[in-house]
Amino acid sequence: MTVLALLTAVVLLLVGVLHVVWTFSPWPLRTREDFARRVVDVPVDKLPTPGMTLAVASLLCVAAYLVAARADLVAVPGPRWLPAAGAGGVAVVLLLRGAAGLVMSSRRDTEFARLDRRYYSPLCLGLATSCAVLALLHPAP
Repeated sequence: MTVLALLTAVVLLLVGVLHVVWTFSPWPLRTREDFARRVVDVPVDKLPTPGMTLAVASLLCVAAYLVAARADLVAVPGPRWLPAAGAGGVAVVLLLRGAAGLVMSSRRDTEFARLDRRYYSPLCLGLATSCAVLALLHPAP
């Protein structure tokens, strides 16, 4: 379970770091227009604000911390039940994002929808599964 927690936390952290990068740059794409079309599926003027993007990045980092804390990879300053509840909450949010992405993307034929069906939603569902396993099956410390 420690390897699963570590891998899940690292992926969540990397996605969080990617959101921080997106606050300043459309990397790995060349233009904001490409980014808006392929990553967010909105016109450029409707892109999330830097503050919203940083909020998502922060939540992803908190999620990574909670997953790591569930496996006792990092210290838990609060109550001992918090990592299990937190990992469970992260699982629910990622499950909802993954399932909603698959449903919504199946109704559209845009570049984002294809990427969502192929990469974004399956990643969320895989992370949701990992978080649920850790929340429910990892032995209490």
